[in-house]
Amino acid sequence: MSNRHSEHKALVAPLRAAMYDFNADRVRAALDELAVPEAVFRMCHPIGTILGAQAFYAEAYAPLFIAIPDLERRDTIVIAGADDHDQDWVGCAGYYTGTFAAPWLDIPPTGHQIGMRFHEFYRFCDGKLVELHAIWDIPEVMMQASAWPMAPSLGREWQVPGPATQDGVVSNHDPDMGQDTCRLVLDMLDYLQRHPAQGGPETMEMDRFWHPRMNWYGPAGIGTCRGISGFRNWHQIPFLAAMPDRGQFPNEATHHFFGDANYAAVTGWPNMTQTLSYGGWLGIAPTEKKISLRSLDFWRVEGGLIRENWVLLDFLDIYRQLGVDVLARLREFNKARNLGAIDIHTGQIE
Repeated sequence: MSNRHSEHKALVAPLRAAMYDFNADRVRAALDELAVPEAVFRMCHPIGTILGAQAFYAEAYAPLFIAIPDLERRDTIVIAGADDHDQDWVGCAGYYTGTFAAPWLDIPPTGHQIGMRFHEFYRFCDGKLVELHAIWDIPEVMMQASAWPMAPSLGREWQVPGPATQDGVVSNHDPDMGQDTCRLVLDMLDYLQRHPAQGGPETMEMDRFWHPRMNWYGPAGIGTCRGISGFRNWHQIPFLAAMPDRGQFPNEATHHFFGDANYAAVTGWPNMTQTLSYGGWLGIAPTEKKISLRSLDFWRVEGGLIRENWVLLDFLDIYRQLGVDVLARLREFNKARNLGAIDIHTGQIE
């Protein structure tokens, strides 16, 4: 069935293809074809907000391509839909991979293959890209380079998989099913925010929404949590204990929810605001400072319950707001390491 959301996915397809066997000329051409001249590209810290497709390539992709000369993009989720403001979005999740051969953002190269998760949301108007929200899991690269300078994760750090059902690249938009999926997720979030303001953990009624074998795939720095008990212990308890006023500043954040088949997604820049009142989260001391969070998420529903949830936070921006320069700390930890490009011989006898 042809509709504008399926057409928007098709518009992103040439850019995704150009990034699979990454070719600079093809990527730049695909960006030019996709975006209006004044398009706004909102990238995670430290890349920041960029105006225009060619500036976006120069500031975001060109340095990454130098560091990973065999750069390759792999999408595991591609969905589309309209939010409550009737704005049209395409959401993509996956990872960039290749040989980390030269330093990037002062992260020491490894000479080995790495993977960096991404969540990217493309907003369309009249068949053109007008805005991008994107979080790349830069801390994940630091960890793979044995260069992570902050507190260790509570959850499991690994190569986060795509959907267990391998159906994340949704070819045809299913608005009715997508709406039902999105409603389930919104109801779940409404119940989550009842705690701690309205009572104990029982007010969240998590068994009502989450599959008993759920996986919550958090960003590097938190890690993956298995089951409701894993989710509560390795993420939710320290998160809510540190910031119990979660959800109490709705006018200071934006949310763009949309659904497609049995998937739902949200973006917002930012989409959470809360106060770091207590310690225990990410090893950060309480500051009594209100911070904004960019959390770009995907959910997969199975049998009426959420079975998988992919989450990326702009961690480096959170630390920035709290006065911690993670990249400066990384440089101090790794100043004695080789920060030059690595030339790996093929091993062939010449």
